[in-house]
Amino acid sequence: MLAALPVDHRARLMEIAREVAFPAGRRIFEEGGRADRFWIVRTGSIGLDMHVPGRRSPLIETLGHGELVGWSWLFPPYAWQLGAEAQSPVRAYEFDAVAVRMMCEDDPPLGANVGQWVGRVLAHRLQASRTRLLDLYAPHGSGTGARG
Repeated sequence: MLAALPVDHRARLMEIAREVAFPAGRRIFEEGGRADRFWIVRTGSIGLDMHVPGRRSPLIETLGHGELVGWSWLFPPYAWQLGAEAQSPVRAYEFDAVAVRMMCEDDPPLGANVGQWVGRVLAHRLQASRTRLLDLYAPHGSGTGARG
C-alpha cells in the first residue's frame, strides 16, 4: 500500500485502520467465507492456501511486511477465494471492507487508485496460484510453455 497509493489516499485509509494481532497457527479466513475486511501485514507472515478436494490445502503464497491480505472484499459476491493462516505471530492493520468501499464510492480518484492497487495484487496472486498448482499437480515440465 505504501508504494501503490498516493500519500493523501494512504492517510485517509489509515484513519479507519485498527491494529490487530494473530498468533501463529490462527486461521484468519476460510475460502468461501464472507470477505468483510482486509489487512496490511506489519510483522510476521501469513500463508494463503487453496482447497483442493481430496488433498491437503496447498500453500499458494506467503505474505509478509507491507503486503495486502485479502482482495475478495472489493468484488461481489464478497467471498474469500483463498484461505489464510498466520504462519508466525502477526501484527497487522485491519480495514473494514464496507467502510473502504463507501470511501471509494464517495471519492472516485481514491476508488480508482484502490482498484488499481488491488487489481495488481489480484493479478500477482492468480499467477502465483497457477504456478504453485502446476508445481504441485501437473506432470513434470508441463508448466514451462508460453504464457499469456
